[in-house]
Amino acid sequence: MFVSEIEEKLIAVGKEIEALELKHLLSNKLDPNNAIMEIHPGAGGTESQDWAQMLMRMYLRWGEGNGYKTDVVDYLAGDEAGIKSVTITFDGPYAYGYLKPEVGVHRLVRISPFDTNKRRHTSFAAVLIYPELEKEAVVDIRDEDLRIDTFRASGAGGQHVNKVSSAVRITHLPSNIVVSCQNERSQHKNKERAMRILKSRLFEKEMGEQEKKMEGIIGDKKDIQWGSQIRSYVLHPYRMIKDHRTGFETGNVDAVLNGEIGGFIKEYLMWKKKR
Repeated sequence: MFVSEIEEKLIAVGKEIEALELKHLLSNKLDPNNAIMEIHPGAGGTESQDWAQMLMRMYLRWGEGNGYKTDVVDYLAGDEAGIKSVTITFDGPYAYGYLKPEVGVHRLVRISPFDTNKRRHTSFAAVLIYPELEKEAVVDIRDEDLRIDTFRASGAGGQHVNKVSSAVRITHLPSNIVVSCQNERSQHKNKERAMRILKSRLFEKEMGEQEKKMEGIIGDKKDIQWGSQIRSYVLHPYRMIKDHRTGFETGNVDAVLNGEIGGFIKEYLMWKKKR
């Protein structure tokens, strides 16, 4: 019993040391902020929509395993399976800093569960990350530039449909940025959360850090395809996940898809620091 307790403490200390090493790599002033994540499937219908949902699950597992409060604030279910889009918030220290390496196109190769002939399929999905701004952050948004629509909220897959129009969709007309929130019970709270997301997106756009990536990844679905991926998840004919920027790879596919992406995050931050 005594030996097992020592082993557990050593593991805990090792994790604390690794966390401190990672924080040392996070020097951007926005790195300590909460994070907002969007996931969009590429062309390919059900296949890519299912892959987008697998990524959503992976990141939610990562968030829960690392002590972050996660909220699915907007969810659009796929026609047959998966999702057409999702917006997730991660609340906690350095959420943005840790998740920003995940921005880009993620590629999946597998035997399709939707193909009766059991053929191999390649699917793509795009991940975008924005820092959530502090309430005092100044972003100029004029009322006349906004179109605010309300609709009935529904949970993932259409469960828990509300009878009142509590969900809010805000369109920023000059930029054509659209954000939605439907997880809060009141229209007022949904509007407040949607405005926070809109401010973060406008701030990021103004900073120019991801504007070109956003145009390329979301603006035209044909760009979410071969040659643009940052990471490949191969489940067939072999099992391997590889990051094409750093060269880091692992054969422990199941662990990664269950949220253990810390190795990829660390390798990217170290690689970026050297550039």
